[in-house]
Amino acid sequence: MNLLYILSIALLISGSQTDDLSDRAREIFEKLDERRQAVTYETSIMNMTIHDDRGRTRNRELRSWNFNDDGVAKTLLVFENPADVRGTGLLTVNEDGDERQQIYLPSVGRVQTISSSERGDRFMGSDFTYEDLGAQDPEEFSFEEKDHSEDEYKIKAIPETASEYAWIIFYIDRERYVLNKAEYYNDDGERYKELVAENYRELDTDVWRADHMTMYDLKNDTKTKLRWSDRTINEPIPDRYFTERQLERGVQ
Repeated sequence: MNLLYILSIALLISGSQTDDLSDRAREIFEKLDERRQAVTYETSIMNMTIHDDRGRTRNRELRSWNFNDDGVAKTLLVFENPADVRGTGLLTVNEDGDERQQIYLPSVGRVQTISSSERGDRFMGSDFTYEDLGAQDPEEFSFEEKDHSEDEYKIKAIPETASEYAWIIFYIDRERYVLNKAEYYNDDGERYKELVAENYRELDTDVWRADHMTMYDLKNDTKTKLRWSDRTINEPIPDRYFTERQLERGVQ
């Protein structure tokens, strides 16, 4: 048999297997995304603790309002404490993959739009960037399934739009389809950030939410912890909450 023919068949089989793994990885991530968006309305109180490289901490309290329905995702975050950040708000609106983020700083007195070049900036001095707080639409990534165990899938996601990350490795629980961990890599192939989610609770059938999330900056030896409380789901939120005007006024 011709050697060139054998090689061509081997390449076709290899390419087919790669495509199958890519399709499977996308299906897994889409199921994760589907579970995340299974709730139309959600509100909560968030406690943010920022740890610097000397072990010092800053504590902040926020309220969050979330809406998900028919390809539209909206999130409003408003700081309530301490006094120096009170009234600061971030509005994120994603409609069919088109995302817009706006921030209101009381000291500035006007709403500012987060530009594409600012998406990698830290949000209010935390280890979360504006990009981290976005929707992570599956359509914005290509995927590879890297590995799996009895408990979780390991998926590589490569951004296909402008991003601060070269790629992200997601560790996804096989039973509940929730995120256990994410590792973030730069263009040099260095893992420089890591997100860990813990203490999942089932709020409704197949609706799981983590009570704790920690973002680690591995290069700067800092971390930011988020803790959720007083979650409510499927209690309608007025449309006006997700507007620029409400962002300026805050939510009473």
